[in-house]
Amino acid sequence: MPISKPATNLKNKVALVTGASRGIGKGTAIALAKEGATAGYNASRIASNHMIKQGSGLIVNFSFWASQQNDKGVAYGVAKAATDRMTQIMAHELLKHHIAVVCLYPGIVRTEAVLKAADHFDLSNSESTEFMGRIISKLTTDPELMKKSGKIFIGARLAMEYGVLDTDGRQPRPLGIDEV
Repeated sequence: MPISKPATNLKNKVALVTGASRGIGKGTAIALAKEGATAGYNASRIASNHMIKQGSGLIVNFSFWASQQNDKGVAYGVAKAATDRMTQIMAHELLKHHIAVVCLYPGIVRTEAVLKAADHFDLSNSESTEFMGRIISKLTTDPELMKKSGKIFIGARLAMEYGVLDTDGRQPRPLGIDEV
C-alpha cells in the first residue's frame, strides 16, 4: 500500500548531499533530514573512504535522459553521460566494500527555475524537490540494495516499487526518453 511519508528511520545515519544549496539537492537533503539523517555536503570520493571504514554505504548520483539524447547541448549531455558511467565504475570498485552506487533520473522537478518558467512546462506530472529524497530514504532500507548497485533508475519508477508518494500525496508517472 502506498505511503505518503517513507516509514524509514535514518537516525544516526549521515547523508552527504552534493548540490544541497537549491533545487533537487536541497529538497533531497530536507527529505533525508526529516527521516532523521544528519544531512551534509561532501564529495563521493571522500565519503566513500568513510563508508569503506564502516563496511557499508550508499552513494546516489543524479543524472537525466540528456545522457542519451543529442538535443540538450554538448556540455550538458556529456556531463550526464559521465555521471551515468561514473555510477557504473564506482559501483564496480566499491562492491567489495558493500557500498552501493546508483543513479536516479528525476522527472520534471518543481525547482525555483522551473517554477519561474511554469508557463512553458506542463507541471501536472511534476515532482517536488523532496521526492528524490523520499525515494532514497526507502532505498537505504532495501534488502536487495546491492543488486541495484551500478544501475540507473527512473526515480518515479522506484517510487512505485517502494510505494513512495510525493509530498502532495500523488504518485508521479515515470517519464521516458521520448517525453523529456
